[in-house]
Amino acid sequence: MARSVVDPLTRIEGHLRVEVEVNDGVVTDAWVSGGLYRGMETILLDRRPSDAFFVAQRICGVCPISHGHASTMSTEDALGVTIPNNARLVRNLIEAAQYIHSHILWFYTLAALDYVDPVKALSADIADTYALAQAAGTGVSDFGAVAKRLQAFVDNGQLSIFTNGWFGHPAYAEDMPAELHLIAVAHYLEALEMQAVAAEIIAVMGGKFPHFMTSIPGGTAFVPTEQKLDDILFRFIKLRDWVTSTMIPDTLAIAPFYAGALEYGGGHGNFLAWGVFNDESFEMTSRYLPGGAVMASRGLTVADPDPGNITEYVERSWYDSTTGLNPSVGETNANFDEYSTDAQYSWVKAPRYDGQPMEAGPLSRMLVAYLRGVRPVQEIVDGALAALGAAGKPEVLVSLLGRIAARNLETKVVCDWSIDWFNELAGAIAGGDSKYFEPHDVDAGQGAGMWEAPRGALGHFIDIQGGKIARYQVVTPSTWDTSSRDDEGVRGPMEEALVGTPIIDAERPLEACRVARSFDP
Repeated sequence: MARSVVDPLTRIEGHLRVEVEVNDGVVTDAWVSGGLYRGMETILLDRRPSDAFFVAQRICGVCPISHGHASTMSTEDALGVTIPNNARLVRNLIEAAQYIHSHILWFYTLAALDYVDPVKALSADIADTYALAQAAGTGVSDFGAVAKRLQAFVDNGQLSIFTNGWFGHPAYAEDMPAELHLIAVAHYLEALEMQAVAAEIIAVMGGKFPHFMTSIPGGTAFVPTEQKLDDILFRFIKLRDWVTSTMIPDTLAIAPFYAGALEYGGGHGNFLAWGVFNDESFEMTSRYLPGGAVMASRGLTVADPDPGNITEYVERSWYDSTTGLNPSVGETNANFDEYSTDAQYSWVKAPRYDGQPMEAGPLSRMLVAYLRGVRPVQEIVDGALAALGAAGKPEVLVSLLGRIAARNLETKVVCDWSIDWFNELAGAIAGGDSKYFEPHDVDAGQGAGMWEAPRGALGHFIDIQGGKIARYQVVTPSTWDTSSRDDEGVRGPMEEALVGTPIIDAERPLEACRVARSFDP
């Protein structure tokens, strides 16, 4: 038996420790520890409800749009406010830009280096690289220039993020050609530019990025002009075309070399989504990516989600709050003790839904949407399954490789919908609809904003008394995914997903890092 510890886990947003027990080359137990106390819940006490939108989005520098929207929605729910249709479309568009930005960032910048070895790309034949790119149907770059740039980078000896890396690790696919490594490196560089394009959309609509200013309670402060509409549409089309021609083909080209990752990393098999991108009904189960709960005990069937079913446990985390509370009456009382896998070991609570640990994220959303019959999701998922030789078997998505594929496929779906929402907004404006904000004047109430960040199910809960925030609680996607053990000792979703992961070298557990980073924690 060996204990492997990765602390901190790199290429994520935040501070995370992953500790695994390895027996005979397989993970048999795991502990995931969130190493930083956030405390936004206490920071927001006694502030005006309108402040929550600005403060709460600081929870995350990658998904602030989602936190801003969930916070605003909780206030609107507490005050009984329904936003105008134009505001719904504006919010969908700015949320879509963040999703595209986040997913491109995750795949190319944060996760791809677990599967692509830039050093191997140096041995690629340039002519063969162009031929492979054409055969794979993926984007063609100036591969010769990229190879020279990469060679100069390596020759310089200052390898930046590649220093002391695990390149050459036996877990990298030996049969993946050098030419595909070079294609991925070239698109890594392009992805940096595409992230900027998505950020520009948010800046146009939100005033700035990462922390935007316009989705205030009651609607939006962004009122599009003809020039701003042109700026937005041009960029959404550019992103859609690049994701379609590059990101999706890259995913399908690399995936077969890691087909073994369909066999592990699935975890408990329970999935939760509150849904994201509202239609005119504003109902969770009618969203473009609808809400739903999938339980392993019930197979691949979906039930309507209910925030009332959430409980949070703190037996194994550093709090002396009351355990087993619903977030609407939740507490955040920090009480740090030593790190011990036999006792308390994380700042992350243990949220449960109907008593069960639930995975949140793109895999949850895509499974729920697939099971609810959302046609664009069904079509792209079925196409990917066929490409992987698993036609008609959506259950294989409950795996490491399935989690990766779901995030990238979702990017394509959101890109396509963004054009539809733009056209709907432009049509409403042309028809004379100029309402973007609903005035309100109420100083008391309780509400919840149930939404989806790119990382998964997100809930903001607010209690307003006398015009001030009396209670504020947040359950983030990573709280679901990196959950500590609960009162029954049941592992959180990431911990369970790590169990069964094959480990070639316990001193360098690259495979465990792959599973952890697949959640984009």
